[in-house]
Amino acid sequence: MTAKEAFDHFLAFARRWTKRIDDAPEALHAWLGRERTAWRERGWRGVVTPPRMVGTVLTLLFVFSAAFWWATRPPALPDYAVVRAGWHPSEAWLYDRHGVLIDSSRVDYQARRLAWTRLEDVSPAAREILVAAEDRRFRDHGGIDWMALTGALRDRIEGKRGRGASTLSMQVAAYLAPDLSVPGSRGMREKLRQMRAAWSLEARWSKDQILEAYLNLAGFRGEAQGIGAAALGLFGKTPATLTRDDALLLAALLPSPRANAFEVARRACALSREKDCTRFPGAAASMLGPARSLALDPGLAPHLSAALLTRPGAKITTTLDAGIQRAAITALRRQLQGLGGSRARDGAVVVVDNASGDVLAYVGGIGGESTAPAVDGASAYRQAGSTLKPFLYAMGIEKGYLTAASILDDSPVQLDTASGLYVPQNYDKAFKGPVSARIALAGSLNVPAVRTLLLTGVDAFRDRLWDTGYRGLVEDGQYYGYSLALGSAEVTLMEQVAAYRSLALEGRWSPLRLRMGAGTDAPRRTTTPQAAWIVADMLADPNARAGTFGVDSALRLPFWAAVKTGTSKAMRDNWCIGFTDRFTVGVWVGNLEGDPMRAVSGTSGAAPVWRDVMLALHQGSPGRAPPRPDGIEERQVRFAAGMEQPRREYFLKGTGFDRVAFAPAESRRPRIVNPVAGSVYALDPDIPRDNQRLAISVSGQALGHRLILDRRDLGTADSRPLILAPPGKHRLALVDLDGKVIDQVLFTIR
Repeated sequence: MTAKEAFDHFLAFARRWTKRIDDAPEALHAWLGRERTAWRERGWRGVVTPPRMVGTVLTLLFVFSAAFWWATRPPALPDYAVVRAGWHPSEAWLYDRHGVLIDSSRVDYQARRLAWTRLEDVSPAAREILVAAEDRRFRDHGGIDWMALTGALRDRIEGKRGRGASTLSMQVAAYLAPDLSVPGSRGMREKLRQMRAAWSLEARWSKDQILEAYLNLAGFRGEAQGIGAAALGLFGKTPATLTRDDALLLAALLPSPRANAFEVARRACALSREKDCTRFPGAAASMLGPARSLALDPGLAPHLSAALLTRPGAKITTTLDAGIQRAAITALRRQLQGLGGSRARDGAVVVVDNASGDVLAYVGGIGGESTAPAVDGASAYRQAGSTLKPFLYAMGIEKGYLTAASILDDSPVQLDTASGLYVPQNYDKAFKGPVSARIALAGSLNVPAVRTLLLTGVDAFRDRLWDTGYRGLVEDGQYYGYSLALGSAEVTLMEQVAAYRSLALEGRWSPLRLRMGAGTDAPRRTTTPQAAWIVADMLADPNARAGTFGVDSALRLPFWAAVKTGTSKAMRDNWCIGFTDRFTVGVWVGNLEGDPMRAVSGTSGAAPVWRDVMLALHQGSPGRAPPRPDGIEERQVRFAAGMEQPRREYFLKGTGFDRVAFAPAESRRPRIVNPVAGSVYALDPDIPRDNQRLAISVSGQALGHRLILDRRDLGTADSRPLILAPPGKHRLALVDLDGKVIDQVLFTIR
């Protein structure tokens, strides 16, 4: 019998007795109690006889061995399958609709772990070097390397620097039962417990399973746990692509994960057993330099991953398309870089497939010069601006209150509200007089929108917006007042895109979908197909918006597309939302901290991004006009006095007409057209004051009506007086023969 066989025989015998002792502790204690009682009854003299002395010594040895074995008993260790099933990465992953990884997010902050790395997914060079560095006789021993242990004891006796004798099996046991390696407890008892745990592990686990567990449980640097996190965090690689030098550097980290680059390079050189180690210092410095990302993904949707990835190890497949997401990011980044951080710092883009409601691109921001990069611009509530107007006109057309050719008066108007007079103005502070609803919507004129809201009613319009998915409108219509027509309410980009998609789907609204496999609600009708189609046709008319945006703005595409821009109060938000027959695209540009943009308009802010994304979506497949639904009639309309060019127009069946004429003066309500309500006039000190008189003009049948300026009678309305008012605020009123105020305006002289 060889020495190794004899030792193994002894271990087997010890394990059998250990099991018996472990299974019968109470019997042992009872026997010891009986012996102690007998000794006390007989006294020491009757006990100490040669035969009894031998028995006593053997009994004491047995008791001591049993107590020692009991004291060094290790905790129960789980099976390999349990450890593998209980592994939870600290990360979660986001995939596009085709299974392409687009982003990841850290969820668990206790340690940095990736998915469990299989042994076959680690490069052979890394496996061999790590085993050689940590436990070179790993494949030959049964959990304890007796040769390494003997050498360690000899070194301690001789006072030499101690060498490590822990095997991979002992280290894995310590990872699985942390109380085996409590900091500050490195005595003989703890070592023996680790040794026994290693025996237990070797009896139930295969060598490959132990090595695989070690590679996943070992800490390499900082909070990176496992070879997967170490390979990505230190080298930007997967474990399968680790080279021999990479593995040497990783092995050099294991004895002291906090070692500096010089120490790591020295250890790597020693492990390599090479004479020329000049390459290691630079490689170690690079490895321990700025931390690399622990995810081999392009980071395409950080805001969406932060919202969806909440469970460690989760793998969520979204409706996004990685290619479309990249195109949207590129378009937004190019535009924000062109604007510069002093003009606009933030932006967001959402792209939706009309047919399915799947979100194909979700860009909450791109960082850059943003001062709030963590805020999700696609889901943040911002003031809507003029983007709500299409739903107002659709409601008016649906109810029969107006048609696309109906004339709306774009001239100053004052509306009494609970907080005082409301005086809406256009973006350019100018007024265009009588305009058709088509021109008013396509050109985004404010006063005609407010006049349309007077027809539909504020409360009814607010309810219509709520039904169209604008769930930020939590107050009733009176809370928002007439400014609701101009977008005073706050909305999100996701709500905007879902609402405009309903126009592309003939007035049917349904929620958008971000996760593949998620159910969707059945579409519900928010307006009629005819009203939705007419409004879409108005939004797609480049000639109708030419007066405001020009004939060749960023809104004009080489194919059919309906689009609307919007700018909120004080230039804080800029929107561009539009759709074709296949896609709806929404873009927001602004500053997430709420400060105004500088020199950014509807066509210079969000519109260029919208155009670039639309062109990318329709390469080789241009957008087509939607088919006209039943219930619409077509007429050739002429406008009196060249108010607008003759054109083909569309009406709800039974509401069409061929000619638009001016109403006679006697049929029009008298009103003050100059000065414009809310105007501020500045007196020039270099011009004689008598030459700075203000002309007053009145339209409509005003025979016998008088003008009153600050309670001073100026004479009849048809006299067209020239006034010279002192600095300050003034009220000009038009009163009829009975003294009733027919119209009034407020203006300021300074």
